[in-house]
Amino acid sequence: MMKTWTCMTRLALLAAMLALLPAQAQDYPGRPVRIIVPLAAGGGMDTVTRGLAQRLGDTFGQTFVVDNRPGAGSQVGLEILAAAAPDGHTLMMISATTVIHPLLYKSRFDIVRDFTPVSQVTAQGYVLVVHPTIPAKSVAEVVQYLRANPGKLNYASSGIGSPIHMTTELFQIATGTRMTHVPYKGMGAAYADLVGGRIELSFATIISSMAHVKAGRLRALAVTPAKRAPALSDVPTLSEAGMDVVVVNWYGLIAPAGTPKAVIDRISGETAKAMQSPDMMKRLVAEGSEAVGGSAQAFAAHIRAEHDQWSKVIQQAGIRGG
Repeated sequence: MMKTWTCMTRLALLAAMLALLPAQAQDYPGRPVRIIVPLAAGGGMDTVTRGLAQRLGDTFGQTFVVDNRPGAGSQVGLEILAAAAPDGHTLMMISATTVIHPLLYKSRFDIVRDFTPVSQVTAQGYVLVVHPTIPAKSVAEVVQYLRANPGKLNYASSGIGSPIHMTTELFQIATGTRMTHVPYKGMGAAYADLVGGRIELSFATIISSMAHVKAGRLRALAVTPAKRAPALSDVPTLSEAGMDVVVVNWYGLIAPAGTPKAVIDRISGETAKAMQSPDMMKRLVAEGSEAVGGSAQAFAAHIRAEHDQWSKVIQQAGIRGG
């Protein structure tokens, strides 16, 4: 009799706990939500996050505050997120940089192990641009030129371990070419040298390079996603140019480890709705991006795939961090 009673008690407790899960999601959020952005205000990630925060705030009837915490390849933001309560009231927007940085520099964090993926938010490709003085008007021609002039050309990146750096290293591995890396603190500083011809080649974000391409200051040879970018529809993909290389940068939300699944699923679902709104999609396309808004499980798989891809590139290219 005692054993039967104990079993019934445990089942009742389990049922009560399970009943709380939908309630947690229904009651969320109970106070303002903070979204940490590990970059300074004004950039692409910051702009997307503020647009999403506004829409989530309207949906949930609660304030979503963007908190810019730049520094150390996202590590400053990750420290804050790791210390936050796992209740969905503190989130963080990350990019490929957040996955790559721990592969090159000492970090106590593993993105999948120590945090809970919520949803991928956007995907955006790069465009391969060259200075007009380079006698190449296609990917095949620039590869031929690079092979004939190993190490002669300089390429810019936004820093060692940045997605642009990794993309160019992957390009060199795939084509058997070699260039000289010139890292900058940001691509804003790099454009002056790129347009001036002191840097001959770079992968760059589509939005930041469009004005230079349309004005003839730079020549666009290919984009890195699997399909053409609407903002540069006349520019082929690397795959169309005969290269087995696809690179897509991205933004996505993560939460502290242990955040209830019911809360994660609710945020993920509302994020997908927000990102698929016509005005948000129109703005992203104009900037060379596209809305994603996938599930938490899909985002976790994407992060693992990114980890594996860039680990391999780092090893093959012999890249050293610190």
